[in-house]
Parts: sequence; structure tokens; C-alpha cells
Amino acid sequence: MTSSTNVQTFNTASHGYRNSRPKASPPFSIRFTDEERSRLDRAAGALSLAAYIRLKLFDDDMPRSRRSTKRRRQPSAELAVLSHMLGGLGQSRLASNLNQLAKAANTGTLPLSPEVERELKEACEAVQEMRRDLVAALGVKPEDGS
Repeated sequence: MTSSTNVQTFNTASHGYRNSRPKASPPFSIRFTDEERSRLDRAAGALSLAAYIRLKLFDDDMPRSRRSTKRRRQPSAELAVLSHMLGGLGQSRLASNLNQLAKAANTGTLPLSPEVERELKEACEAVQEMRRDLVAALGVKPEDGS
């Protein structure tokens, strides 16, 4: 087999490989004013601009590209607050402790000393504070007016 035959065989084999991939659709460009771009950035929050624009244009029923975005957006201030609160909640073991207290109360094995009563009130206040903070961070109006 000659060198030119090898090259021809390689080119034929590789040509089929290249054509077997689906061709990507061409990008669409649009210009925004600085103010428009700033509004889009704020509204998109943690989403990429492309994902946010697709969501707004197509009500999220369009298929997504399988490529991940190279540029990661910074989380919004609300997401940062929520992340901090969730981290604190996880570290406090509050849910586990309240579950243990509820179980003990249901079985009648919880002696209600002044110290236990104080700790229960502190736990309830902590849960109420977390709820208020979460509601404020999400921008939701509380149902009970608190």
C-alpha cells in the first residue's frame, strides 16, 4: 500500500466520522443597551443569560443545549442568604433535636423542668426567626402578618 493510498483511506474514513455529528445551529446575536443588559443580568439571577432569555421567550418548553455554560454566574444576594441560613440550620441539628423532644413528649418521658421549658421556647423562637428570615429573603409576604 502506498503513502497516497494510506492518506486517501484515512481521509475517507475520517470524513464519514465528521459528518456523523449533528451540526450545531448557528448562534443568534442581539444588541442591548447598557440599561437593558443590566436589567437582564439582575432579572436572570443565578441563571445564565441564555437560559433566562429562553425561559422568558419559550416558557421553558424548549430543549436545552447539552453543553454546560463556561461562565458561571454569581449567586444572587437572596441565594447567598438562603444558603447561609440552610447551612446554619444543618449544623444546628435543630430538626433532629425537635424530633427527639416531640418523641419524648409523646411517650411521656419528657420531664418538663424550667430548664427544658426554657430550651423549648428558645428552639421555637429560633424556628420562628428562621422562618421570618427566609420569608424576607424570598420577598414573600407573610400570611399571618408577622
